[in-house]
Amino acid sequence: MIGIIGSGIAGLSAALRLRSLGYEVTVFEAHTGPGGKLDEISQDGYRFDLGPSLFTMPQYIDELFELFDENPRDHFNYLKKETLCNYFWTDGTRFQTPADKEEFITSFSTSFKENPAKVRQFLEDNSLKYELTAPLFLGRSLHRLKTYLNRITVKAIAKIYRLDLFKSLYSTLQSYFENPKSLQFFSRHATYNGSSPYQTPGIMSLIPHLEMHFGTYYPEGGMRSITESLYQLAIRHDVQFHFDEKVTRIDLHKGKVIGLSTAKGSYPFDIVVSNMDVVPTYRKLLTSIKAPEKTLAQERSSSALIFYWGIRKTFKELDLHNIFFSDSYQEEFNCIFEKKTLSEDPTVYVNISSKHTPSDAPEGGENWFVMINAPGNYGQNWEELIDLSRERILNKLSLLLGVNIKELIETEFVWDPRGIEAKTDSFLGALYGAASNDRMAAFLRHPNRAPQISNLYFCGGSVHPGGGIPLCVQSGKIVSELINEDYPK
Repeated sequence: MIGIIGSGIAGLSAALRLRSLGYEVTVFEAHTGPGGKLDEISQDGYRFDLGPSLFTMPQYIDELFELFDENPRDHFNYLKKETLCNYFWTDGTRFQTPADKEEFITSFSTSFKENPAKVRQFLEDNSLKYELTAPLFLGRSLHRLKTYLNRITVKAIAKIYRLDLFKSLYSTLQSYFENPKSLQFFSRHATYNGSSPYQTPGIMSLIPHLEMHFGTYYPEGGMRSITESLYQLAIRHDVQFHFDEKVTRIDLHKGKVIGLSTAKGSYPFDIVVSNMDVVPTYRKLLTSIKAPEKTLAQERSSSALIFYWGIRKTFKELDLHNIFFSDSYQEEFNCIFEKKTLSEDPTVYVNISSKHTPSDAPEGGENWFVMINAPGNYGQNWEELIDLSRERILNKLSLLLGVNIKELIETEFVWDPRGIEAKTDSFLGALYGAASNDRMAAFLRHPNRAPQISNLYFCGGSVHPGGGIPLCVQSGKIVSELINEDYPK
């Protein structure tokens, strides 16, 4: 019997894979329903996806249905975006990113006066980085010897010089591009794992490959439909769920897990998987053992300040994904990671799901998910920072869209790092666990199996392979394979 703490996307992935292998699985969730950060809210006729808004690599979700010989299209559907994102700069420059590779090369090179051959080379090099590293980093535990004793790993090590591990992402980009806007355009992908482009290693330039090769998608009904479809799949196949039942302790005996305790009682389990952030897992649930302090002390990723605005107007120039760039990009990241504050000129991301699901907003309106990158919750004066940032964001959007956005807001909900930390138990409100501002970051993340407890495992954004929907889903896969190796059914 296996107990899983948390029903985030990684917990659901682990539960489904383990159930498909024949294990009895029970999931405990502190909240009233599944999903973790993949939640939703409705307010004054507007529906908002609360958390992640980018959906890539949908094949990882489809695989979970296929484990049970179910056709994913009978339960979960999505459309592929022809436009990846719209970009705006304060000097009036706009760029609409086409999904087609050849069209992108032509359009990007023309718009930013870059050498088309360099743009193509950049994309091909990113593809190679993915090919060399994905089988190692996305599909395997990095903390087992046999991961390194195979042909794939040897091939990656032989070409390590192609991975740009020893210079920053920004420095890597400078070897391909000259226009500052080009550098900014590709630098922003560091935020996909909550890091700084000026510190994270150049291997992170492979992230655009995930969008441009695999594409970006919109799940029908919004991001919340990912959670709901997987939950219903789990229910159909007898995964047990305990909602509104927060785990208070992982029970141990002689160095092994023997079960879980909640306010409602104690439950025996042979194996436990924590989908909870690794830091509070140790600090709150494993207080009787020595925690891996060096791992837990790693720099945390960025968090977010998000405004959910019901806007009583539609904007033809906007799409599902929209970016409004800062004029002081390096200072923005310096504020987040060094000064632990918010930039006076933040880059603003606007997601509008009503572009594809009109019922998410009243007729003639749009539901805006408006986010800026933020530091974690280090005790800042958040009320003051929120007020200042709200005005800065409104000024930027109003300037670039040519309309007073403030006057169009019909409803508002705000989520800041304090709320993210409180609702999701993400340490300091970090969205991706540890930051990747180190070339060895991938190897320093907490492993998927507890080093000192043989039958305790971890999945989710705070452990290997990292945050974001694809990586969290894969962490569930890695955990299920480890358990099946250690305790074959």
